[in-house]
Amino acid sequence: MTTPNPVANQARHHIAVVDDEADMLDVLQDVLQEEGYRVSALRSGQALHELLLRDPADLIVLDLKLAGENGLQVAREIRATSPVPIMMLTGKGDETDRILGLEVAADDFLMKPFNLRELMARVHALLRRSKQLSVTLQAVADQDHECLWFDDWRLDLTRRMLYDPRGQPVNLTFGEYNLLESLVTSANHVLSRDSLLERTRGTDSDSFDRSIDVLILRLRRKIEANPKHPRYILTERGLGYVFQAQVRKR
Repeated sequence: MTTPNPVANQARHHIAVVDDEADMLDVLQDVLQEEGYRVSALRSGQALHELLLRDPADLIVLDLKLAGENGLQVAREIRATSPVPIMMLTGKGDETDRILGLEVAADDFLMKPFNLRELMARVHALLRRSKQLSVTLQAVADQDHECLWFDDWRLDLTRRMLYDPRGQPVNLTFGEYNLLESLVTSANHVLSRDSLLERTRGTDSDSFDRSIDVLILRLRRKIEANPKHPRYILTERGLGYVFQAQVRKR
């Protein structure tokens, strides 16, 4: 495990961990605190909602199956109001739940039992990818925004925002944004799943292959007039995906 930097990590990141198994909750809290993160250990989705009202988290680690609660529903409720990255924990072999969870709200999955090194690699990757989202509007107010346009859609690379043809912001998770930026900046070039995984999650996160497919589905639902017959994000069978559009700068 990497050498912790408690002062730096505590100053940057607050992680909320939700699991109804006391032993698992203790392990997660201990390993994350050893890395220097500030950790809130919780036993229920209700406790998570109450925490976020008074102390927003930089990352949520959420068990899929909580006693008396549905972890997917908790994730859906969080995602409706916040782009905070969510890592879901699930039992071994529940691939259907993993795919459903990614479709609903999660940004990554980890199966129990898991290796603690893998846990930390994924935590570091998620936090690193989401760091740019913490840039305040004031910080970018004095910058000339770098934007890419396809048709009447605008991708603001400075603010990390997508605007639809009416000028309205489109709510993207940071994983969805990273994938869209990768596709748009390589428009009309086929990108393999491995390449997209590396660009969106980093080489230190061993995400399962279907995660890119699920993110593609989520993006299509948000930018395509007919997601079943996409205009922009096309599948190249056996190769990967291509963003087909004339992309320009303004």
